[in-house]
Amino acid sequence: MKKLYRHITKSFLGTFVLTFFIVVFIWVMQFVWLYVDDLVGKGLEFKIIAELLFYTSITAIPMSLPLALLLALLMCYGNLGEHYELVAMKASGISMWRCMRPLLYFSLMLSVLAFFISNSLIPTATLKWRTLLTDVQRQKLAFNIKEGVFYKDIDNYVIYVDKKGKDGSSIYGVKIYDHTDRHGNIKIISADSGMMTMSPNQRNIIFMLYDGFNYTDLTPDNYKETRPFERMAFKQEQIKFSLASFDMTRSDEEMYKSYQQMMNIRQLSTSLDSLERRFDSKQEAFTQGFGRRWSNYSSLNEPVPGLATDTLPPDTVILSWPLLDRFEGDTRATLVNMAVGTAQNAKDNVAFNKIDFRSQTENINKHRKEWHKKFTLSIACLIFFFIGAPLGSIIRKGGLGLPVVISVVFFVVYHLISTICERMAVFGDLDMFLGVWMSSLVMLPVGLFLTFKATTDAALFDGDSWKKFFKRLFSKQ
Repeated sequence: MKKLYRHITKSFLGTFVLTFFIVVFIWVMQFVWLYVDDLVGKGLEFKIIAELLFYTSITAIPMSLPLALLLALLMCYGNLGEHYELVAMKASGISMWRCMRPLLYFSLMLSVLAFFISNSLIPTATLKWRTLLTDVQRQKLAFNIKEGVFYKDIDNYVIYVDKKGKDGSSIYGVKIYDHTDRHGNIKIISADSGMMTMSPNQRNIIFMLYDGFNYTDLTPDNYKETRPFERMAFKQEQIKFSLASFDMTRSDEEMYKSYQQMMNIRQLSTSLDSLERRFDSKQEAFTQGFGRRWSNYSSLNEPVPGLATDTLPPDTVILSWPLLDRFEGDTRATLVNMAVGTAQNAKDNVAFNKIDFRSQTENINKHRKEWHKKFTLSIACLIFFFIGAPLGSIIRKGGLGLPVVISVVFFVVYHLISTICERMAVFGDLDMFLGVWMSSLVMLPVGLFLTFKATTDAALFDGDSWKKFFKRLFSKQ
């Protein structure tokens, strides 16, 4: 049996490792295509890009691990069935359960590992990935002036170049707008031609301008009366621009640690307790304050002549309109306007707090969802084992053809159910437990059914057997 287990494990592990890295590569390529505009043209170091892709590959594990496991199981047991190795095992008295046992143990260990990945590795990688991606998105494009376009990426300067030479350094028809004084376009440099060069330390860009003018609009205290203007011609002038704003700056990770995706189970539990306490206290304060605000009108609860009170809802506050008869003219109108304003303020207060409570509820639900999702990856690995192993032995097809199609179909269904139900749970349309675990609850019976069919050698794809089944079913009715 040890040789048999070794043979099955060996044929599975190579396929699993290969498919896992292929799936991770696909997810990373999807990330690259999604954020290609934020990565290209910014002169990023290879180290920064490699670090970003590394963290991206780690955050792709929750999507890649179940799919890779399902595909590898389908290919492994499909190959064993296609080459009649499973038939030989069963003919030797080895049941399907014993054939599945070594990979069941592997799936159990993988589930335990997946929990630690979800609880410890994924939050850390997500934090670093989000921080680094935000820094990359804020990074300016590399210094590149184009012809006929106003270039504004250098702080406090706007540069216009009418034409560039073929060498990339010669420039013609240059205009530089200096905004360092924060008074608008009061300083302008115009030149017929020039040269762009980089400083030896690559920290500054140097413009050597020829045959131009410096225009300065002076702004004294009596500017509106005198409006002085200064123009100075030059044959050659050198201007140096700092490229410090183009450097890659790293943000503090503490800014993003409060997001639920960056927390482990212990942190989520602590945050949930604080959020729920804050929500309850705020809701209680609003209820008490609203009650005190309108309790002063209880003394006005007097019957109004001619009003049928039996048609009103219970606990209705009936204002005694005869009280207004004591006032006349502007005073009465002022009181009515004050009452209308008070009612409008109360309505606005209720509407604002309703939006605030809904936002807080969604935030709490997001934390609860992340808490539950720490366990879904582990359970998904087990569920996909009970789908992939028996289904591979039933279809008896190896390779990358039919197993890829089947695994993608199962995973897409699982992912769609998970995404839709989780969103419904966050918005309060579904219980949180059902929302997060609905995909597992749907797929688990499918896995158990396939396992039962595989272990009992039932003909799942045999049309004649299904015809006999339905005939027996309808004959009993």
